[in-house]
Amino acid sequence: MSEADGIVYSDVKFTRPKRNTSGTASSEAEPTYSEVRILKTQSSTELPGSQQHPVSNGGSKVTPERVVIVVLSALLVAAVIALGFTSLDNMHTKQSFQTLRDELEAVKRNLTERHREVKSCNTVQQTCPQPPVVKGNDSCTKCEYGWEQHGRQCYYFSTNYLTWSESRDECRQKGGDLVQIDSREEQTFLELKLREKMKFSEDKFWIGLTDSEKEGTWLWVDRSPLNKRLTFWSGKEPDNRAMYNPDGEDCVRMGKKAGAPDLKCWFDQSCKYTYRSICEKPAETGHFTLQCV
Repeated sequence: MSEADGIVYSDVKFTRPKRNTSGTASSEAEPTYSEVRILKTQSSTELPGSQQHPVSNGGSKVTPERVVIVVLSALLVAAVIALGFTSLDNMHTKQSFQTLRDELEAVKRNLTERHREVKSCNTVQQTCPQPPVVKGNDSCTKCEYGWEQHGRQCYYFSTNYLTWSESRDECRQKGGDLVQIDSREEQTFLELKLREKMKFSEDKFWIGLTDSEKEGTWLWVDRSPLNKRLTFWSGKEPDNRAMYNPDGEDCVRMGKKAGAPDLKCWFDQSCKYTYRSICEKPAETGHFTLQCV
């Protein structure tokens, strides 16, 4: 600012000196018009009579335009954040769809393979593993759980130690009876099985043969007589020893853990002794479909 800018002018009133009554002028010096310099130390807004309002030098005035800009900026930031979350969700959704698509393709492939297997299975003709000779062209035989099949017969090797009569009752409750041996092949099957199942040398099994009605007349449980040309007595058996029981030995047990020469492993014994037993019943006959796993 120039020096002239800092000078203002003001009206100055001058009074003439009073004359004395004597007609002479006063000795006081007559004031003269003089230039008065007044330095501008305040804003013109502070001059008397000004209608302007003071503005603080330390702050800025908040205008509506600034408020609008701030609000729009905040909305823009919020929109950017929302757009970021939306993009992230879309990415996760796309990954989920891709995973589901892959799983669907795997299921389709698996179903196609299973369909081929089933189709191949349906072309296989039904076969019967046992017995080797089956009556009827489309039937098979089977045994229920816990029974072992040989030919067309099912065998149950009991784990209970019972008397001969109690053993027969147990077999009947299971739908069979104590075993009746009708062939050398059947004797071979049973003799080999008992080698596996016997725990010690005297751990023998009752069979369905007895002479309790008449000494020396051996009958099977179906009351058919023993075929003397088809017997498997061990050594000098039956000996009907009455050493431990006056009634003698009227029931038959079988088995040799070490194996029996020529399958001879029948022994007569008191019917009151307790042993395990062999039950027998016919295998079930029916029409069974071939199942593929």
